[in-house]
Amino acid sequence: MTKTNSSNSPHGPHSPAKLSGKVAVVTGGGNGIGREIARLLAAQGAKVAIGDRDGEAARSAAQGLAGTLLGVDLDVTSARSYAAFLDTVEAEFGAIDILVNNAGVMWVGSFDEESEAAAERQIAVNLLGVIRGVKLVAPGMVARGSGHIITVASASSILTTPGEASYSASKHGVLGYLKAVREELHRSPVQISVIVPAVVDTALAAGTGTGASKLLAPETIAAAVLRTIERPRFEVSIPGYLGPVVRAVNILPAALRDGLMRRLVPNQVRQVDRGARADYESQFGDHA
Repeated sequence: MTKTNSSNSPHGPHSPAKLSGKVAVVTGGGNGIGREIARLLAAQGAKVAIGDRDGEAARSAAQGLAGTLLGVDLDVTSARSYAAFLDTVEAEFGAIDILVNNAGVMWVGSFDEESEAAAERQIAVNLLGVIRGVKLVAPGMVARGSGHIITVASASSILTTPGEASYSASKHGVLGYLKAVREELHRSPVQISVIVPAVVDTALAAGTGTGASKLLAPETIAAAVLRTIERPRFEVSIPGYLGPVVRAVNILPAALRDGLMRRLVPNQVRQVDRGARADYESQFGDHA
């Protein structure tokens, strides 16, 4: 069900004209970063569809936010579910102008203690879910001559994080995939962007260390998504110094580079609070 809150105007005098009336889709939008992205997009006048594996969370978010929103069940690991989700959105709102790939999961611990189910689910959601979304949405954008696909990745796309081996693999894969797709689409008006944040205060990161970077708020990531829509860039790191620092460190001799990275990047094998992650990681089943 679409919920439009007309009593609280969703956009003010400084609302970006390019967002008013646009159709935006946010995957994994029932909670955390995704919900905050949906809130900001709707506040700027976009018609926002929230997709989440927890359909009740998606519908609750849509009902609880100001603006024109729709909450729908979405399993990004299922082509049938994703296609049905997009059909619902287009029937309700029209063609999709903005896709925000936000859905993601993370298991933390030693690589040799990770279950097959945990590894497979991270690849299925974090990498194949993004690939599926791009394949289903981008061709229509190309045909219409406009569109923007934004993916919330991770600093693990560009860093080596002990204790997050499969998660890092999935996020490295996302960045590589989007680089290739962007090159394929370089003659089209469709924009491809990837957000690369450090650790964010969400259930996904519960009980993990932050290293040299401070813990980020979901609102910070959502604001970066909004800025990226207004002024498109391909790679946006948060904090802003993260990308340049990593590139600078990577040109150092290997021994110096590795030593510096070990001081800057958290070792989640040593630092993880397993108790704090118990509820979240129950989705992966028996993994110890």
